[in-house]
Amino acid sequence: MTNTNRNKLQVLVVFFTNEMSQEEFPLFRGAVIHAMENANVLFHNHLGDDEFRYKYPLIQYKRIRKKAAIVCVGEGTEVIGEFFSSANFKFQIGPRLVYMEIDHVDARQTLVQVWDTEFQYTLRKWLPLSSENYKAYQSLDGIVEQCSFLQKILIGNILSFCKGINLTVEQEIKCVITHLMNPRTYIYKGVKMMGFDVEFKTNFSLPDYIGLGKGVSLGFGTVKSVEKNNK
Repeated sequence: MTNTNRNKLQVLVVFFTNEMSQEEFPLFRGAVIHAMENANVLFHNHLGDDEFRYKYPLIQYKRIRKKAAIVCVGEGTEVIGEFFSSANFKFQIGPRLVYMEIDHVDARQTLVQVWDTEFQYTLRKWLPLSSENYKAYQSLDGIVEQCSFLQKILIGNILSFCKGINLTVEQEIKCVITHLMNPRTYIYKGVKMMGFDVEFKTNFSLPDYIGLGKGVSLGFGTVKSVEKNNK
C-alpha cells in the first residue's frame, strides 16, 4: 500500500498585489535574496562562488495572474519564515523602487503519487528542450511525433520533480498531451529557448503552481489543474 504520509507534500504560495513582467523576475529574485542577510541556500541555490545546488528548486519566483508570487515546496516552506522576518519589502526592481505588499498566503498539502484515475493540467511557459533534444525535436515529422517526443520529456520532468522532493515512484507515470499551443521564444539566462503552453492528462497528482522543466525558479513551466481553473 502507498505510504500517504510520505507522499504528502506541503506547498505554500505567497501572493503579492504587485504586478510584474516576466523580464523582471531575475531582478525580483535578486531583490528577495538581497533583502535577507545570509539567505538560506534554497532562496538562490548557490553553494559558493562557483558551486551550485543542482537539484529541483524548492523556492520558485512566479508571475501568477500578472502579479508576483513566491512558491515554496517541501523544505522551502520551512525557510520562508526567514524572508518574512528579515525582509523590509522595499525592493529595487531595475530602475523602479517597489514596495511589495502581500495579498494573501495559501498553504496546502497535496498527495503526490500515481493513481488509477487521470488528472488534467495546464502547463504554461514550459521549456522542455535542451540544445541536444531541440535538434531531435526539429527533425521530427508531424505533430503526432512531436507530441510523443514531448510527452516523454514531460514524464522525465515529473520524475525529476519527484527526485527533488525525495519521493521514489515505483509505478508507471503516464502522460498524454491533449492540447499543444504553437511554440513561443523565451529568453532564459540570456539564451533564446522554445517554450510551450500545453494541456495534459496524467495519472500522477501534482500540486498547483509547482514548476516543471527548465527555468522553474524563474516562473517557467507552471502547473495548474484544469478543474480549479474552471471554478
